[in-house]
Amino acid sequence: MNEFISNSGANIFFYHGLVLFGALLIAIVLIHMLYNRRSPNSITAWLLSIILIPYISVFLYFIIGSRKREKRYKKDNLVLKNKITNSNIQNSIDKMLRNYGIADAAKNSEFKLFFDAKQAYSELLSNIQNAKKSIFLSIYIFKYDKVGKEILNALIKKAQEGLDVKILIDSLGSFPLYLLQYKLKELKNSGADVEFFMPVFRMPFRNYINLRNHRKIYIFDNEKVLSGGGNLSKEYLGTKSDKKRWQDIMFFIQGASVEHFFEVFASDWHYASMEKLEYQKEYIESAGDIYLQVVPSGPDMDRDVFYEVLLSMIYGAKEKIYIITPYYIPNEALTQALIIAHHKGVEINLITPKETNHIIVNLVRSSYMRELEESGIKIFLNNGAMLHAKAIIIDDKSVILGSVNFDNRSLFLNYEIATFIYSQKVIKEVEQWAQKLILDSSFGTKNVSKPRRIFENLLRILAPQL
Repeated sequence: MNEFISNSGANIFFYHGLVLFGALLIAIVLIHMLYNRRSPNSITAWLLSIILIPYISVFLYFIIGSRKREKRYKKDNLVLKNKITNSNIQNSIDKMLRNYGIADAAKNSEFKLFFDAKQAYSELLSNIQNAKKSIFLSIYIFKYDKVGKEILNALIKKAQEGLDVKILIDSLGSFPLYLLQYKLKELKNSGADVEFFMPVFRMPFRNYINLRNHRKIYIFDNEKVLSGGGNLSKEYLGTKSDKKRWQDIMFFIQGASVEHFFEVFASDWHYASMEKLEYQKEYIESAGDIYLQVVPSGPDMDRDVFYEVLLSMIYGAKEKIYIITPYYIPNEALTQALIIAHHKGVEINLITPKETNHIIVNLVRSSYMRELEESGIKIFLNNGAMLHAKAIIIDDKSVILGSVNFDNRSLFLNYEIATFIYSQKVIKEVEQWAQKLILDSSFGTKNVSKPRRIFENLLRILAPQL
C-alpha cells in the first residue's frame, strides 16, 4: 500500500512538473515573439498551434520560428556597391529602392529571356563550356539525375582545365545530395570548391533550418549571369521537350549588373566557407540601354525592402498588375493592397498553377484566391505543367523576375534575389507570355462546400510558415 502511495505521489509530481515546464516554455515563446515584434497574424498562428499541439509546437518554434538571426550566428548584411552604375533615375520605383539603400539601376548591354526549358539549358551548358576563368553557381535544388550529372560533368571538365569553380548548394533544398556527398567526390577532386549553405547536421545552434538560401545565381567569368526561378534538375531543364517539365523563366545578363549578382554570391559564399571573394574584372562602360536593379531579400537585409517596395508599387499602380507565381499565400496587407488597387480601376491578373506540387499549399491558397475573386479580381489557374515561374508586372514601369514567390516564406524567411527590369521591350515580352498562360488557363476558382470553405479558412493559421 505504501509503495502504491509512493508511486502515485511520484507520478503526480512528474505530471505537475511536466505541466509547469510546458507552461514555462510557452511563456518563453510568447516573450520571444513579443520581443522580436512578430506580426499579430504570426503570433496568433503560433498560439493556436501551441493550444492544439502544445509540446510539438513549442519544439517547432525553437527550430523554425525565428526570422532574423542572432548576431553571433548572423550572416553579414548585404550592401551592394554603387560605384560603377549610372546615376540616371529610371522611375519612382528605382528612386524608392535607392532610398532604401539598394544600388542604383545599372546599365547592361545584353538581356535575354528564356521561357523554354531547352533553350535555358542550352544557354547554361554553353556558358559553362565557354567560360575562361571562373564559374560561380548558387542553387537551391541540385539533383543527381540525368540533367544534374551532365552539369556536373561539364563543371568537372572546366575545373580540370584550371578554372576557378565554386558551387554553393542549399543543404535542405538539395537534401538528398547533401546526405550522399560522395556523388560530388569527382567534382571536388577536379579542383572545384563545393559548400553547403547552412548544413543541417553541423553546428545546430548556428543552423536555423527555417531560413533557406533560395537564390539562383549562375556567374561566368564575372561577365555574364543566368538567374531566375530554375533549379538544376530534369524537372526544370533538359535537352528534349517534355510536357511534364515545369514552366519557368530564366534570364541572361551581360553588363554592369553582373557585379551586383557577384556581391550577393560572394556574401553567401563567405558565410558558408569563410572565404572572401573579390570581383576580378575591369569595368568597361556598357554600350546598352537595359537598366536593371538587383534586389536581395532575406535575413541578411536590415529591412524587408522587397516586400515594402512591392506593397508600395501595388498601391501606386495606375493601369495593370500581372502576378505570376506558383505559390500564392500573401499576408493581409498585400491582400488589401490588391483589393484597393482593383477598386481604383487597376486591372489585376493572378496567374497560378491549377494544382501545385504541395497539397497543403493547394488547400491554404484557396481561401486567399477566393477573397480576391469575391472582390472582382481575375484568377487564372494554368492547366499546363507545374507553373514555377515568378514574375510581377506593374503598369509599364517595371517587371520583377527572380526567385521570390508571392508567399510569406519567400517574402519574410528565405534568402532571395529579385531583379527589377526597366525596359519596355522586356516588360512586353513577359506580358505576352502571361497572355499565353491565360489562354491555357481555367478562369476562376471552383465552388466548394461550406465545410470545405471553413476548413480552408482555418488553414490560414499555417500561412505564416508556408
